[in-house]
Amino acid sequence: MCYFNSINLSIGDIIKISNREKKIDQDIHHDLTSGFEYTQWPILFVDAHDSLELELAHWEFIPHWVRDYHQVEGNRTKFTTLNATAEKLLENLAYKSAARKGRCLILSSGFYEWRHHQPAGTKKDMAYPHFIHMPNHRYFFMAGIHQQWTDQSTGEIMDTCAIVTTRANALMEKIHNKKKRMPTILNEALANEWLSPTLTDARIKEIAAYQIESSALTAYSIRKDFKTCGNPKEAFDYPDLPTSFHL
Repeated sequence: MCYFNSINLSIGDIIKISNREKKIDQDIHHDLTSGFEYTQWPILFVDAHDSLELELAHWEFIPHWVRDYHQVEGNRTKFTTLNATAEKLLENLAYKSAARKGRCLILSSGFYEWRHHQPAGTKKDMAYPHFIHMPNHRYFFMAGIHQQWTDQSTGEIMDTCAIVTTRANALMEKIHNKKKRMPTILNEALANEWLSPTLTDARIKEIAAYQIESSALTAYSIRKDFKTCGNPKEAFDYPDLPTSFHL
């Protein structure tokens, strides 16, 4: 699942989707962020005036029936709402309203996932982290959902979001080879359509389950200590890991 993400945007960058554009008014640089930090993440959505808006939303979808942040923290020991499964998006009571009325785009410059492999002479699989991105793209769009939530004990209102995930394409099947999932990455045309307020349920399901072509992505192995090494995207070859991705 997509729990580790990166984004690099600078003041003055212009994000374009069809006939809409948004100029970035702040630096947003995160080479590596874990969803389990429960931090804020940049999302795009269309406002009531049909303008493209960017805001920092709490990366963890919180259903409206959750009373307060204490309950949020308790729920984390049972399940995570960092991701929303495409195939169940309109069936899940937590997500279905936002899937219909609160679709957004999660911005990314690349994400991290683990490949499992059993080296020769060993008795168990080992996990090898990889970085996946789109070459020549400073950012790309992941399908997302967002919804405002109110803490009933403090009155605090926050916008919360989750990344939509789909079945892995051929490349991601080789990397995320246990659960075989990936974020729903959208090209510009589908990103524009995902933001449309008039999508039917059938079309929401189709776009949510979309698998970007493998040729659009590049992946390589990185250091196992990538979370603390200072350069999480640094390529690292493992002698016991087949590195080629012939599709």
